[in-house]
Amino acid sequence: MRRPALLALPAVLPGCTGIQSVLRDDGAESARIGELFGIFLVVTLLFYAAVLAFLVAAWWRRRPREDSPDPKAPERDRPLSRALLVWTGAVVLALAGLTLASYLTDRASARDVPRGERMLTIEIVANQWWWDIRYRFPDSSRDVRTANELHLPAGVPAMIQLKSNDVIHSFWVPNLAGKQDLIPGRISDIALVPRRIGVFRGQCAEYCGIQHAHMALDVTVESEADFRRWLALQRRPAPAPATPLQQAGHDYVTTRECSVCHAIAGTPASGQVGPDLTHLRSRRSIAAGTYPMTRGHLYAWIADPQSAKPGSNMPVVGLDAAELHAIVAYLETLK
Repeated sequence: MRRPALLALPAVLPGCTGIQSVLRDDGAESARIGELFGIFLVVTLLFYAAVLAFLVAAWWRRRPREDSPDPKAPERDRPLSRALLVWTGAVVLALAGLTLASYLTDRASARDVPRGERMLTIEIVANQWWWDIRYRFPDSSRDVRTANELHLPAGVPAMIQLKSNDVIHSFWVPNLAGKQDLIPGRISDIALVPRRIGVFRGQCAEYCGIQHAHMALDVTVESEADFRRWLALQRRPAPAPATPLQQAGHDYVTTRECSVCHAIAGTPASGQVGPDLTHLRSRRSIAAGTYPMTRGHLYAWIADPQSAKPGSNMPVVGLDAAELHAIVAYLETLK
C-alpha cells in the first residue's frame, strides 16, 4: 500500500499551487485564510500526536506484569484521571483559541472593504452557467460589460456585488479570497485586494446544475497601467467588418438569432440574455472555461454548443457551411 500512495504524491502536490490554489497568498484575504489554516493545522497535529501518545501509554499501562498481582489496581488509575482532566482543559483552551483566531481573521477581512477614490465597483451576475460582469463607474457611460473574465489591478481594492438570476451559485477565486454565495433575490458582496500580478481561475463552488463544472472564471491581475489600457479597449465599439466574408457574418450575427440573446456595441445586436460579444476574441476561453479561445473551438461551439455543454441556453441553430464560416470570420474580429 505504501508504494501506490508514494506514487500518487506527485499528482496531489501540484494542487497546492498554480492558478487555482487555496494555499497561495496572491490576495489579502487568501493570505489571512492561509495563516489561519496554518494555525489550525499545527494545533490539530499537536492534538493528534497527543491522542496517539495517550493510546500508547494506556496500552502500555494495561499490560500484565509479573511484579504486579493486580494490574487493575485503583491507585494506578489516578495519574490517568489527572491526565484526563488536563487533557479536557487543553481541548477547551485550544477550541477557544481557534475560535478567537477565526473571529480575528474574519474581522481583518471585513476591514478590507474598499473605500476611497481608487475603489473599483464590479457587479457579477451568475447565470446557468456563465458569469455576467459589469464594471460600474460614477459616469455610467464609462461602464464596461464583459463575461466569464475578470480583470483586476494589483494593489487596488475591488468591491464586488454578487447576484444570481436563477439558482444558488458560489463565487470562488481561491488564490485571492474565500467563497461567497449568490442567492436569487439577494445581493451579497465580497472585497478582493489582489497582491500579485498573474492569471488565476475562479469557479462556481455551489452545485448549480448539470454544467456546474463548466462554470469557470478567468481572472487576470495586472498593473494599474495595463488595467486602464484594458478598460479603454473594452469601451470601444466593435470594429467594422473588413472583408465580404466578415460582412456576411456581421449581417447574420446582428440581425438573426444571435442578436436576440447577445449584444455587440456599435451594432444592432442588443440582446441581454447571453454574454456580451463586443470583445469576445480577446477573452481566454469560450463558454465559461469550456474551451480555450481558438478558431477551431469557435467553430465547434457555434456549430453544436449542446455537445460541449448539454443543457445550456445556447441552442443549435442549424447553420450551413457558408453561414458558419462567415460567423466565425466576423467573431474573430471582435478583439
